[in-house]
Amino acid sequence: MAHEGITPDMTIAEIMMKDPEVVPVLLSTGIHCIGCPASQGESLAEAAMVHGIDIDDLMDAIHNAPAAAE
Repeated sequence: MAHEGITPDMTIAEIMMKDPEVVPVLLSTGIHCIGCPASQGESLAEAAMVHGIDIDDLMDAIHNAPAAAE
């Protein structure tokens, strides 16, 4: 499964540092707080809630997004 280790309790900043390939998934779902100060303290679950996105659907999208070839 691609993008393992990403959890709903991680901050957006933590996710970007751990797996920058997830950024397009976040942007495509309407989570555009990639560069805003909230990304430093807002968890993925909190961002999903604020943007009206089901966290389970978002986690599925992240985990099923293609990963770059290694």
